[in-house]
Amino acid sequence: MPSQPPDYDLIIIGAGIHGAAVARAAACDGYKVCLLEQYSEAGLATSSSSSKLIHGGLRYLESFQFGLVKECLKERRILLRTAPSLVRLVPFYIPVYQNNKRPVWLIHLGLLLYRLLGGGQFRKLKQSEWPTLDGLSLQKLTAVFEYGDGLTNDKQLTQAVLQQAVNNSAVFLPQTTLKAIEIKDNMVKASTDKQTTITGRMIINASGPWVNEVLSKVSPAVSRLPIDLIQGSHIVIPRCLDKGIYYVEAADKRVVFAIPWQQHCLIGTTESQFNGPPEQCRPLAEEVDYLLATWNRYFTDDLKHGDVLQQFAGLRVLPASDKKAFKRRRDTLLHTDNTLSPRIISIYGGKLTAHRSTAAAVMAIVHRQLPGYRRTDTSELSLPA
Repeated sequence: MPSQPPDYDLIIIGAGIHGAAVARAAACDGYKVCLLEQYSEAGLATSSSSSKLIHGGLRYLESFQFGLVKECLKERRILLRTAPSLVRLVPFYIPVYQNNKRPVWLIHLGLLLYRLLGGGQFRKLKQSEWPTLDGLSLQKLTAVFEYGDGLTNDKQLTQAVLQQAVNNSAVFLPQTTLKAIEIKDNMVKASTDKQTTITGRMIINASGPWVNEVLSKVSPAVSRLPIDLIQGSHIVIPRCLDKGIYYVEAADKRVVFAIPWQQHCLIGTTESQFNGPPEQCRPLAEEVDYLLATWNRYFTDDLKHGDVLQQFAGLRVLPASDKKAFKRRRDTLLHTDNTLSPRIISIYGGKLTAHRSTAAAVMAIVHRQLPGYRRTDTSELSLPA
């Protein structure tokens, strides 16, 4: 008796921005796609807990991650063109004070390099413009630079990407928890909490901070990469920023953003080691203190815990290391199981800005394993508003 063909070509685990992006790319190429998500909607975990920025990552120049910055700036240009209702270019302001660890010349050099990599023009503000900057403290202020980068609603962006996948016949199954994966011959079987088994030809593990938890459910066992989960927390305060986004240096030299967000101000982010189930990550009191102290360091009003309207946290996946999170590389890693014909591709890390190019890298592997399908240039696809 001939064996039953699989239900799908690809089973994707996780409907965050990367799972949605792979689903879109695969569906547009003609693959049969099923996307499983444990929550009721796409983008409810890490992909809605970011700093909402579509940017190259100016600060990554300090750790010489030029390739990552260039890639993200390319993807920023694509998103500004293909998703103008979801991504917009806004002014960023970098104030430099006498006690900052990054001097004026270093900021200027970084912005020059950022421009060369595709970041666009920048300028140094006249001193007469400083008083217009949303209550920024002028004491010991020595310079202010302005440049442009992108801002988005991360959850809406994720859901727009997913909608394009569904429009191209991808199947989306929310509120579906993975229980086990069995790899046998040329098929994978995914068992869920709905007492159903879904079969496919390959698994794409896009589960973000749950990446190794998903791999622990695979039989026979497959290899996993050692990782650290790094918590990034944000707070929302009742302040309006009319001019744009502020890029400031915290007391420990980390970069913190103050961002206009839904008639208020979003401040973030932190980098704290997280241990425990990803669904239990919550902002720590010391993280809220850190973000409030950073705001109070740069702006004239004095905020306290009682002023915080909202707080949330997400998790970054970084390679395990003894280095501080701020100093680690942020490259996305694609990991396959140790067979000649990989049946599972796991996405470790990833940037919101670079979700499309990450999906393209995944699809390059998929096309080698499952050839014969068309190849769609997703950089030319406009996202639904």
